[in-house]
Amino acid sequence: MPVLFENVTVVSAVSNDIHRTDETGIRNDGEMGVIRDAFVLVEGEKISYIGKEQPRDFSGERIDGRRKVLMPGLINAHTHLPMTAFRGFADDYDLQTWLYSYIFPAEDKLTAGSAAVFTDLAIAEMIASGTTSLTDMYFFSDTIAERVAESGIKANISRAVTFFDEDYDFHSDNRAGELVRLVEEWHGFDHGRIRIEASIHAEYTSNPKVWTAVSDYAASKGLRMQVHLSETRSEHERCIEKYGMTPAAVLARYGVFDVPASAAHCVWVDQNDIEILAQKCVSVVHNPVSNMKLASGIAPVTDMLTAGVNVALGTDGVSSNNSFDMFEEIKMASLAAKVRSLDPTAVKASQALIMATSGGAAAQGRRGECGMIREGMDADLILIDFDRPHLIPAHDIVSNLVYSARGSDVVMNMVRGRIIYKEGEFLTIDLEKVKREAEKAAGIFR
Repeated sequence: MPVLFENVTVVSAVSNDIHRTDETGIRNDGEMGVIRDAFVLVEGEKISYIGKEQPRDFSGERIDGRRKVLMPGLINAHTHLPMTAFRGFADDYDLQTWLYSYIFPAEDKLTAGSAAVFTDLAIAEMIASGTTSLTDMYFFSDTIAERVAESGIKANISRAVTFFDEDYDFHSDNRAGELVRLVEEWHGFDHGRIRIEASIHAEYTSNPKVWTAVSDYAASKGLRMQVHLSETRSEHERCIEKYGMTPAAVLARYGVFDVPASAAHCVWVDQNDIEILAQKCVSVVHNPVSNMKLASGIAPVTDMLTAGVNVALGTDGVSSNNSFDMFEEIKMASLAAKVRSLDPTAVKASQALIMATSGGAAAQGRRGECGMIREGMDADLILIDFDRPHLIPAHDIVSNLVYSARGSDVVMNMVRGRIIYKEGEFLTIDLEKVKREAEKAAGIFR
């Protein structure tokens, strides 16, 4: 059934298709466009009309947009969904202690069943707070794909490859085997709603034979690549000691960035690394909340943007965050850049919002599909209630979205024209069942 948003304020990255003259009411907020009292028509999976005039002879569902903002769905470009199991499990440690002393041992207790429950819980939290597409790097990837398929959300899913021994064979490696099966069974599911990507967990959890083999496989199948990169100072410096090069430089030398790639964190990259990322068209996924919580540092985002690097945003796993609220991530992306540079103009509100929308779409290889409100694009849309006390007054809609809005302000989530969440009701997930099962499953980690 067609859906018409009436008298709504539209906020999106500016594109040629929605950039009108002043007479239509559009106002350019830096890189963001704002149209007040607009009408947006969704037919099937696509946005078919955006304008100031109501479509004639409309028959379908009408959604009152007064005192509400319609914007592109948020794209969480770096997650570990089943790690929802470890929310608050081991807080206030540095990354290496947290990972090796607590998380790795706890992950050994995960099963496919518990991974499914915690994936459902993660997706529910994302949907309710405005995420319409996610990028995941983990294991139990078949289970994750199944839960994503049921939920209606979009996802780029990878099976992270780790390997510590020197003698590596892609064809006999169980992790690589899972990746191959994942590609065969899930890549392109539901006309590309689910996409599978290759993944090298990180430089410090693998070796050159892994990098070459996984990169060659990705190239042969036309897959994108995911990797953790220079998250901590110790990781970065140990790589230089071992290879005489930074993680970005050594992975580039072994072909990891010869396929379209996204690199999570990049906290300790130097200017030469940034130039490599720009030249190789690698998207950086900035995870400011997780990086600050683990005291890993603050990524040099302004330098990346200046060099022309596409920057997206991710929450990381909630085990190190501890939520999937992308609005918190958007705000922190702007504030962290200001603190790092001591420049209040660093990463303006519009730039932070673009990172979470069109920047995320580019990182997922979905540029032209979603990330903007544009005629012909997928109707991946969220509706924000601007009648909340903390969003009044709204002198600047974009500023309010970045510095004042919360995930709990989301009152509707639509993916490809299908409403999957509305006014607190989940339409694809039995939340009460998920909560009961999650509480029960969490007992094994206590």
